[in-house]
Amino acid sequence: MRTARLLLCALCLVFVGCSEQKATELFETAAFEENQGNLPHAKQLYEELVNLYPSTKVAEIAKARLEDLNSRKEP
Repeated sequence: MRTARLLLCALCLVFVGCSEQKATELFETAAFEENQGNLPHAKQLYEELVNLYPSTKVAEIAKARLEDLNSRKEP
């Protein structure tokens, strides 16, 4: 029983670590799109990140980027 609990804890840690890594990769892609001027795609990626990985550190940054992008006026 103790082994099963340890295995479950280990799997949870791996999953959380993978989530953070995937969230970071998605953030980097969104930031690249933003820097390239592809704002609609950047917004889409930031929104996806926030929805898929809401408890990650980069989700908070993505929310701030979305607020900034949404507050800008269209040319």
